[in-house]
Amino acid sequence: MPLKLVTRKNSQTLYIRGTVRGQSIYESTGTTVLQQAEAYRVKREAELWAESVYGKRATVTFAHAVAAYLEAEERSETTRTHLSRLLRYFGTIKLDNIGQNELDEAYKAILTKGAQATGATKIRAVLTPLRAVLEFAAIRGWCNKPAFQRPKVQQVRMQFLRPAEATALVDAAAEHLKPLLIFLIGTGARMSEALELEWKDVDLKGHRAVVWQKQGDERHIDLPPVVVDALADITPKAGRVFRPTRRYARPGIVRSNDIGRAYYDTGRTGGGQIKKAWATANRKANLPGHTRVWIPKGATKPKTQFVPELTPHCLRHTFATWHYCLHKDLIRLKEDGGWRTITMVTRYAKKMPDEYREEIMEWLGING
Repeated sequence: MPLKLVTRKNSQTLYIRGTVRGQSIYESTGTTVLQQAEAYRVKREAELWAESVYGKRATVTFAHAVAAYLEAEERSETTRTHLSRLLRYFGTIKLDNIGQNELDEAYKAILTKGAQATGATKIRAVLTPLRAVLEFAAIRGWCNKPAFQRPKVQQVRMQFLRPAEATALVDAAAEHLKPLLIFLIGTGARMSEALELEWKDVDLKGHRAVVWQKQGDERHIDLPPVVVDALADITPKAGRVFRPTRRYARPGIVRSNDIGRAYYDTGRTGGGQIKKAWATANRKANLPGHTRVWIPKGATKPKTQFVPELTPHCLRHTFATWHYCLHKDLIRLKEDGGWRTITMVTRYAKKMPDEYREEIMEWLGING
């Protein structure tokens, strides 16, 4: 019996009811408008017929795949943000209809700079989340395994600090920020690992801390003397180790004195939680950067802002270049820094000249 439109008692919404190739159907059209409901009936009947003949993969949409992908396990806020933009663009398009041409058009529609966006932006905001959903779907037989052309990423110069520059940066930083910077330089921890570190996972006597990587893996890191000394001065030793001033704490929490309980998770990467304090420290330390001048919307006077050339992630580069300068051991660097492969750490070899070895040891508080 083909599908037909029916009504339901005490409801103005129209429903479809019937049987398609032995499958009984009774579902809402989501509308009370007859013309819209009829369009839904025709489309749904065609989908059910195609599914019964060619299998479910012929009808699975991008929206369905995204919903299943998010239900399968917890995803980060950043991932959810990227997927919401993809969902608004692809909507209910069939998975097998998403190819390279559709990806190219998605770049234009989703990204602020469209097709002119950098390769890194295209990969991060569109290609990576799209591929993740399609590979998830392919494993379940809903589509073919995706094959896309990867945008070219322009190689940029890896930036890191020399010991004197690291000292200048820490000295110029706000008091609450100094222990965090020392920790990042001395351990190579990622910003997310550092900001989520709690005192219960810190052993000052044993010079050890436990952090959690983005993949949910536990990682034990050694604390050089300079880090132990910096952490020892922090009080109270409960909850999160690194806490912002009241202004930058998580909204809605109870605060004591001038210290918040945790940095607010912006859902972004790159150290945005300390953006302003980081810029101020870089400016005061005379580290490279430029001054941005603009007139805010609705204002008449220009506003200026110092934009540092370095990012907080450069402190992880600093740790790695110092580590190789001291130990000349890529395997040890891989393990101590929590990198996945040796290939990922070879870029740090021979970046820091041996002439800085004694300065690095003195900075870290390591005896020769």
